Amino acid sequence: MSLSSIPRNPSPAVASSQPHRAVVEASIMPAVAFAHRLDRDGHFTEHEHSRSQLLHPITGVVIVNTSAGRWMVPPDHALWIPAGVRHAVDTIGRVEMQSAYVRPNAVEGLPAHLHVTGMTRLMRSLLAETVRLGPDAADPRAQLIQEALLHEIPLLPERPLGLPLPRSSRLAALCRDFVAQPSARVEIDDWASEAGMSRRSFTRVFRQQTGLSLSAWRQQACVMAALPRLSAGEPVTAVAIDLGYESLPAFTTMFSRVMGAPPRTYLKNQRAH
Repeated sequence: MSLSSIPRNPSPAVASSQPHRAVVEASIMPAVAFAHRLDRDGHFTEHEHSRSQLLHPITGVVIVNTSAGRWMVPPDHALWIPAGVRHAVDTIGRVEMQSAYVRPNAVEGLPAHLHVTGMTRLMRSLLAETVRLGPDAADPRAQLIQEALLHEIPLLPERPLGLPLPRSSRLAALCRDFVAQPSARVEIDDWASEAGMSRRSFTRVFRQQTGLSLSAWRQQACVMAALPRLSAGEPVTAVAIDLGYESLPAFTTMFSRVMGAPPRTYLKNQRAH
C-alpha cells in the first residue's frame, strides 16, 4: 500500500501508516516490511516508490491501476510492483495486509514486471517475521531472514489476475466498459463493430496490444470480478449467473481454465497454503 499518498476520507489506521514512508526511504536494509489495516473501502492516488513493493492482502481485496492495465490482489495473493512504476490503489472492504519494500537489485533475479503471485507458506512466514522484527533489525538472524525473503520472491507462482489495456483509445474504452460490467455474453463481432474494425483486424490489433486474445482477456476479467465475491462467501451459482454464464458447469470450466482449479477447490487450497 502506498505510504506516499493520502486516501480520500482516511481512517485513523490509514493515516497512521504515512510516517512509514520516511522509514522506508531512510533504511539501509535491503528489505523493510510493515503491516497495514484499512477499516473500509479506500483510494490512494497515483504515486510511485523508490523501492519495489511486495503487497500481500491477508483479508479484503486490493486493486492496483496503472497506465498499462489493472491488477487485482485477492486474499493470500501478492502483487509485485517494481520500483518506479506509477500506480493508484483501491481497497475493497476491510483490508489487512503486509508490504515488503525491496531495494532494486537487492539480489539477482528479482522480477522486472508488475504481476500478481500466489503466496507460499515460506513467504508468508518470512514476511510476517520481517514485519515483526521491524525496520531497524540488523542482527545476523534478521539478515538471514531478509536474504531468504529476497530469494523467495522470484520463486512465487505468477497468477493471471492482470488486465493489460490496449494502447488504442477506442479499444481501451471498450475494455474499461467491460470491467465495469463484465459479461460472458459479449461477442467479438460486437467489439469489432463498436471499434469500427473488421473482425480480423480487431483480433490482430487486440492481441498485439494486450498479448491476449479477447476470449482470454474477457475470461480473466470475469475471474477478477468473481474472486472478491467468492472470497466473501457468495454462492458460486449466484456469481456465475450474474456474470452471464448459462450454467454453473460453464462458469466452473472457465474458472478452472484460468486459475487451474474449480472455484471451491481453488479457494480451499488458498486457505490451506
